[in-house]
Amino acid sequence: MNDDDLSRVLDVVGPRLRDLRKDRELTLTHVSARTGISTSTLSRLESGGRRPTLELLLPLARVYDVPLDELVDAPRTGDPRIHPKPVTRGGQTIVPLTNDLGSLRAYKFVVPAPEGPLPPADLQTHEGYDWLYVLSGQLLLSLGDQETLLKSGEAAEFDTRVPHAVRNPGPAVTEYLTLFGPQGERVHLRARTVRK
Repeated sequence: MNDDDLSRVLDVVGPRLRDLRKDRELTLTHVSARTGISTSTLSRLESGGRRPTLELLLPLARVYDVPLDELVDAPRTGDPRIHPKPVTRGGQTIVPLTNDLGSLRAYKFVVPAPEGPLPPADLQTHEGYDWLYVLSGQLLLSLGDQETLLKSGEAAEFDTRVPHAVRNPGPAVTEYLTLFGPQGERVHLRARTVRK
């Protein structure tokens, strides 16, 4: 990034900070109390009278709940781990976390809670091996004629040639990660043994 690019990035920070604060209906005093940054410093940042530093921007990004690169309007890198391109399909959002489609693939799924009764499982089969990890909410995993309720922090691993389906039983949004290995390739995980 050259000096002109840096100046352009820094020039947009002030108005962006002001817009974020107003969108969240916060006063400078509220933001000051949450970040520990004085109201005069916040005011100068918003007006462009003070140059933003990482030390000032990190707590502001946390308070406004935005990524730091979005706060400073950083240029896109094209890296899907940083700027993934989500896809919405069947009401759920799928975020690819890997670019290489020839090897192990990672995705994040965001599945809304059902609006009515949970529909029956639509069991599918295909080549591959799958590993799921529930980030938040609950996930109902159907494998053949068995069903397992996975809660936040729980994982499952299975051969995708077994008829399977995953559904959100509610009551909240479910977020989960999946690692998918092609042609039956397994995901190997190691866990520490807890001795009693």
